Amino acid sequence: MAGLDMALSENFTLWEFVVSVTAQKHGVDNTPNKTEIERLRKLCVEILQPARNALGPLKINSGFRSEQLNKLVKGSKTSAHRLGYAADVRPINVGTREFAKWVVANCSEYDQVILEFGTLENPDWIHVSVDPNDRKEILRATLKNGKTVYSDITI
Repeated sequence: MAGLDMALSENFTLWEFVVSVTAQKHGVDNTPNKTEIERLRKLCVEILQPARNALGPLKINSGFRSEQLNKLVKGSKTSAHRLGYAADVRPINVGTREFAKWVVANCSEYDQVILEFGTLENPDWIHVSVDPNDRKEILRATLKNGKTVYSDITI
């Protein structure tokens, strides 16, 4: 098994994508397999490292989620996080919307860019994925009657 200090790109290591307070609290193993690690590496190489080079440091709020962790956080059964294709990100030096716009304009390999919660101008975080579905979806996630609702947007 790979160590958590494994480099996925110049500025990202595996631990950033697997450390989870919820997993620790519940004693859940959130270790990705070799295939999932390679998917996380692709996410870093195709989107996160280029964005970091252009915009500065990025904080990974949520990366890989094992099946058990995904259930605990009430993630979708088809979540790209579950397979190592996605991360929820907050940029440090620029706004979340600016990060989302940069990804859409500069990263040809994205599957989804989702502006999650907060406001349209200042989402709480941005979900980015490199799922091979290659849908090129730009979405906004909001809560409606206690459920997450996704709507198509342009940025």
